[in-house]
Amino acid sequence: MNEITPVRRALLSVSDKTGLVDLARTLEAQGIELVSTGGTASALREAGLNVADVSDLTGFPAMMDGRVKTLHPGVHGGLLALRDDEAHVAAMDEHAIAAIDLLVVNLYPFESTVAGGADYDTCIENIDIGGPAMIRAAAKNHRFVTVVTDIEDYVPLQEELAAHDGGTTLAFRQKLALTAYSRTAAYDAAVSGWMAGALDEPAPRRRSVSGTLRQTMRYGENPHQNAAFYADGSARPGVASATQHQGKALSYNNINDTDAAFELVSEFLPKDGPACAIIKHANPCGVARGATLEAAYRAAFDCDRTSAFGGIVALNGILDATTARAITEIFTEVVIAPGADDAAKEIFAGKKNLRLLTTDGLANPLEPALTYRQVSGGFLVQDKDVGHPAELRTVTKRAPSEAEMRDLLFAWTVAKHVKSNAIVYARGDATVGIGAGQMSRVDSTRIAARKAHDMAEALGLDATPTQGAAVASDAFFPFPDGLLAAADAGATAVIQPGGSVRDDEVIAAADEAGLAMVFTGMRHFRH
Repeated sequence: MNEITPVRRALLSVSDKTGLVDLARTLEAQGIELVSTGGTASALREAGLNVADVSDLTGFPAMMDGRVKTLHPGVHGGLLALRDDEAHVAAMDEHAIAAIDLLVVNLYPFESTVAGGADYDTCIENIDIGGPAMIRAAAKNHRFVTVVTDIEDYVPLQEELAAHDGGTTLAFRQKLALTAYSRTAAYDAAVSGWMAGALDEPAPRRRSVSGTLRQTMRYGENPHQNAAFYADGSARPGVASATQHQGKALSYNNINDTDAAFELVSEFLPKDGPACAIIKHANPCGVARGATLEAAYRAAFDCDRTSAFGGIVALNGILDATTARAITEIFTEVVIAPGADDAAKEIFAGKKNLRLLTTDGLANPLEPALTYRQVSGGFLVQDKDVGHPAELRTVTKRAPSEAEMRDLLFAWTVAKHVKSNAIVYARGDATVGIGAGQMSRVDSTRIAARKAHDMAEALGLDATPTQGAAVASDAFFPFPDGLLAAADAGATAVIQPGGSVRDDEVIAAADEAGLAMVFTGMRHFRH
């Protein structure tokens, strides 16, 4: 078989007409016959191009409000026929089926229709039928047919035709066939995912996920691992949709950590004041609110200056010059914020290894979503943890003061983003000690206190900042030991889910230590 196949006839049927006319002019200049449908044909004729209707191939007009126009042997025979098979060629001759050598299709805008909040019936009408059928047919017959489904492939197609005298190579057609099947798979995944939500079906029998390549990477978590970054097409502000203003490409670990940082800082609404989160290895090493972004950053930095080196900084407001200068006092991998002013960008421009990302908004911490985790032989799917306790219940003799309650709620918000077992000490709208990812809750409590003690020495403080702090635990204290360790560190108030068979014992220990304690009735495991 000749690897280069000439293109003599092209069928174009697109919803998104970006670049269509320029492509069609190139095809016409190559002597390629143009066939089209509906609005695509109209757009080509308006541009002065000579184009035949698909009804000329089928002998039938479009019908049923356009639902049926390309589902016909005149189209699918032209796409699927094997040009080197005598029986196929004879069938084409007998039934007057013209070969289609190039198919250019992009699908009804189902995903954007759903994203725009359209009603059920409108979404149904935007499910493309003929398009995916033609794409799959052309992709299956890629030995002879070139199929283009992405606008970004228009220019490579034009270059390919120019390089091969109006033909395409098998390698080129194979690559486009892969893209085509990936597109129809993603389209069907979008439809099935939407329908599961529309029918309120949390666990459909089959679950499909898809993504569009955003970035290839030098390696994954470690240099011996290949990796790539895919966007899921959602409009949620974050690392996948951010604009990168400077610095080298983000690594696998950068993206993972930046996502964790931005999701955490998005918990703190700008109306409640500037906030900053500093992340290292997907765990916060400092979180704070302040009168300004600079004050919030410095308070977060003072929680754990050692771990903050080479970390990720997330802000809930527009990055300004003063904050930018403060951040550049140490090495920082990534800064992500809803925006940055020109002065801040100019300061960062002198730090070539620092990446600046802007998102044009914060993520909605209450927006429902699904999270996925791969395991051997499958994957786990669950609702994103957007839970907030309906009410807090004071369980000790002493109720927390207004200041303690503010610190408790701050610590509880941060604890949701710390790997379990999670312990967070907070005082004055800032974390002062964080214990993460330990197998024992009491160990997390002691580690957080020890880190606070070390920072007190480094900062020259008279006392450890856990004195008078509030402490949050992402799950219940199974024994009094963790709670008493927090009391020994100077904590005066505790927030935890409750629900242990030893709750009475833990409450009694809190009363004896003079602690105020509230139960949330909700835990925040993060594994």
